[in-house]
Amino acid sequence: MTTHTLNGRGATSDADIADWRPEDETFWQNTGKKIAYRNLWISIPALLCGFAVWGMWGIITVQMLNLGFPFTKDELFTLTAIAGISGATMRIPASFLIRMAGGRNTIFLTTAMLLAPAIGTGMALQHPEWPLWVFQLMALWSGVGGGNFASSMSNISTFFPKKLQGTALGLNAGLGNFGVTTMQIVIPLVMTLGLFGALGGEAKVLVKDSGWIFGKIAAGTPTYIQNAGFAWVLSLVPLSILCWWGMNNLKTVSPATGNPVVAFAKITYLYSLAFVPSIAMLYLYLPAPTGLGLLNMWVAIPLDILAAVLMMRLAAFGAMKENVQKQFAIFSNKHTWTMTALYVVTFGSFIGFSMALPLAITVIFGFQHIPDAAGILQHTLKNPNAPSALTYAWMGPFVGAAVRPLGGWISDKVGGSIVTQMISAVMVLASAAVGYVMLQAYGSATPEQYFPMFMGLFIVLFAASGIGNGSTFRSVGFIFDRQQAGPVLGWTSAVAAYGAFIAPVLIGQQIKAGTPQFAFYGFSVFYALCLVLNWWFYLRAGSEIKNP
Repeated sequence: MTTHTLNGRGATSDADIADWRPEDETFWQNTGKKIAYRNLWISIPALLCGFAVWGMWGIITVQMLNLGFPFTKDELFTLTAIAGISGATMRIPASFLIRMAGGRNTIFLTTAMLLAPAIGTGMALQHPEWPLWVFQLMALWSGVGGGNFASSMSNISTFFPKKLQGTALGLNAGLGNFGVTTMQIVIPLVMTLGLFGALGGEAKVLVKDSGWIFGKIAAGTPTYIQNAGFAWVLSLVPLSILCWWGMNNLKTVSPATGNPVVAFAKITYLYSLAFVPSIAMLYLYLPAPTGLGLLNMWVAIPLDILAAVLMMRLAAFGAMKENVQKQFAIFSNKHTWTMTALYVVTFGSFIGFSMALPLAITVIFGFQHIPDAAGILQHTLKNPNAPSALTYAWMGPFVGAAVRPLGGWISDKVGGSIVTQMISAVMVLASAAVGYVMLQAYGSATPEQYFPMFMGLFIVLFAASGIGNGSTFRSVGFIFDRQQAGPVLGWTSAVAAYGAFIAPVLIGQQIKAGTPQFAFYGFSVFYALCLVLNWWFYLRAGSEIKNP
């Protein structure tokens, strides 16, 4: 493949671009802008599909239960847990792929890789008699979709000038995160349709009612649950082709990618390494029969992160080793750690609440909590007026994704840290209020009366976290140079992605203990600490970097 040098006189159709100067206004207006936005518009739907494949197990497991698959609720929970941890861990190597393999090479291959879990999941769902480990393997491989966020954000950050970082990254992440909502809408729909005729396999019959955002799917309805996987093939194939022919590698960012085959080998090697710590930590964390149940969540996750980082450092070789070592310089920068904490506030909350909201709606409002003579709450009476989780759970992620570009745009105008400060204050109050409302609903014989307030507060949390995502993107692009901004975005998103696992587990544990409010009071305290952290480093008088 040829490498073409741009000199401001026009664009090139070649995949590799050797001269890239987005901070040069003449270059940007005459040449760079068109190329940058083309890469962005292709990146967004690719990332959307990544989120959809990563998050699809949250909907699939509900329908597996409704179809009578021979697994317990605890066993089905392992599928969402495995996808959550795998997707978060995959983001660690994905943070470093752009420099080593090039943007076009990376986005093409990682998008095409999603075909494996999509097709594999569709095949497995046709066979309820298959063992649990087959479905767990598909959930593990679905983590590639979660990992794609880190490489996608790292790639797009290199195309745009600093003044547009918030807007560009907000668009990429915000519209890409619509994959969560898209998945929640599309999967229940395609399950009711024989999209692929005889090739798609036979329908199964619901043994109990299922919810959907547009109404109820009644028991007895023919259901093609396998379409939850197969349907994504319809978008992944053309998207992969579009990524290959429409995107670019920037040689100023990725100077030694090698030919595409070499680049693909690097990506596959590093992604494969990420599965090792994921499998090890899941085995030590998950209860029998899947695992040993030896580790607490707060021990397993740090060990998983540490193992993934060390494995990358030790297993890299040749030119790859030098590239990894250069990018590991981000860990000696204090701002890497402050922005990691702030990104946990925003994206960690968004993805965690996205996973936890259906559970919270089902358990808090699905039962009448009537105390017995001893004052102990009983949870065996179903609430006939319970709201459907699938009818309402999509609203929060939809709002959070929709406002991300707005958060980036505002931050480009007024500064990222001041926006982060404002949304952190909102999240402190809103999360404490959610905890209080959950306490009231959990102790009520008519919990549905508290549902409008509950949903309203959750939408406020999602909106604040979405706006905050845009503000933190802008801050990272402003604080770090072009070589480090991409890896930092990837690293912070990797740590924050563990929210997909932590929030559902923590909220579930507290609900089981009868104290659901404690989870949200804890979130409120964490947000308050990060509010102080943001003020100290970026807003107080005399701060080293003012309102990045």
